[in-house]
Amino acid sequence: MPRDYQQFPDDQNGDALWDMHENGVDLELDHEIEFAVVFPSEDNALSFAMLLVRNGQKVAFSPYEENEQLPWQVLAYPVMQPTHSNISEYEELLATHAAPLGGELDGWGSLEV
Repeated sequence: MPRDYQQFPDDQNGDALWDMHENGVDLELDHEIEFAVVFPSEDNALSFAMLLVRNGQKVAFSPYEENEQLPWQVLAYPVMQPTHSNISEYEELLATHAAPLGGELDGWGSLEV
């Protein structure tokens, strides 16, 4: 099947979703998606993690050795249908709330791939 660029736009999210589709992941079903956000300080990362927890999100928190300027990581695990719009909108929501704390998005993935 050729790639449908309406469903899988030519960007990082579209490429990742296309890979999931090509690997047999049923994108019509809800999946737990892992979103990573990195922070300059432990306190800022914890504040962000608590914001997510208060909003019913499953999270993980840990040091992040791959970036000296942003050495703390928060992982969020929403359950959603993995569509381009759902992924992009959740990334935008995370970025909006992480930015005042110095946080930056660091990608997303699914254990399904």
